[in-house]
Amino acid sequence: MPNPYADRLAQIPVVRREASVLGGTTAYWVYGDDAAETTIVAVHGFRGEHHGLDPVVAHLPGIRVISPDLPGFGETAPLDGRPHDLDTYAAWLRAFVETVAPDAVVLGHSFGSIVSSAAVAGGLSTPRLILVNPIGAPALEGPRGILTRLAVFYYLAGAKLPRALGEGLLRNGLIVRVMSNAMAKTRDPGLRRFVHEQHDEYFSRFADRDVLHEAFVTSVSHDVREFAPRIAQPTLLVAAEKDDITPIEAERHLATLFPDARLVEIAEVGHLIHYETPHAAARAIAEFLG
Repeated sequence: MPNPYADRLAQIPVVRREASVLGGTTAYWVYGDDAAETTIVAVHGFRGEHHGLDPVVAHLPGIRVISPDLPGFGETAPLDGRPHDLDTYAAWLRAFVETVAPDAVVLGHSFGSIVSSAAVAGGLSTPRLILVNPIGAPALEGPRGILTRLAVFYYLAGAKLPRALGEGLLRNGLIVRVMSNAMAKTRDPGLRRFVHEQHDEYFSRFADRDVLHEAFVTSVSHDVREFAPRIAQPTLLVAAEKDDITPIEAERHLATLFPDARLVEIAEVGHLIHYETPHAAARAIAEFLG
């Protein structure tokens, strides 16, 4: 399926780089001109990698975007000797930004919203924070809490079964497609096929079942509410009206917990703003950055 955002993305130069962070090597991609006035460090969601945010980047010409693969996902190896919990991911993000782009704007999508919020609340210097599909309430309490509980057993089984069976279960294409169907809201058949192919291509690029299980436990054990009161920077929340993980009512409440937050609601989309309505997200981001 052709990428509907390919033409826009092709107009933005991109280069792959690496940085030494917390004793490991982080792979990251720089989109745009190094001389751009604004730089955003974009943190992807659970089971994803940097490609997932490409459609949003494609709608942000003139802004430099640095998009790393989280440790244990994509082309970034797990961090040796460290649990892949929230403390580790937050420490990694602080060190990465300080190494590669000090004082850049920070953007986090989904699980990346938790990591970004924890890092900023913990002292990461940034002028502004952007959260797309923020996890604004416990995932187990969302509209599809039952499916989330099934996911808990799924990832636990993947971690406990003999390694070959566990890895096979976690990378099973049919299960990935079920997840993709559950999240997609678009009625456009072409765009829906694109979403599924993106998940088929990138949703299983995790290092191993151990890091995946640790990251999953982290994703359902925390949410942005823990950190919002300690984030003084102006914050943009880009939320979806049909998000099955965090209902829009919870996102509206989340916005009240920040000292300085702006909420933008996008209709007719769920947890895949970055795939289905990246133009609307990018417009909100550009307006927020002024």
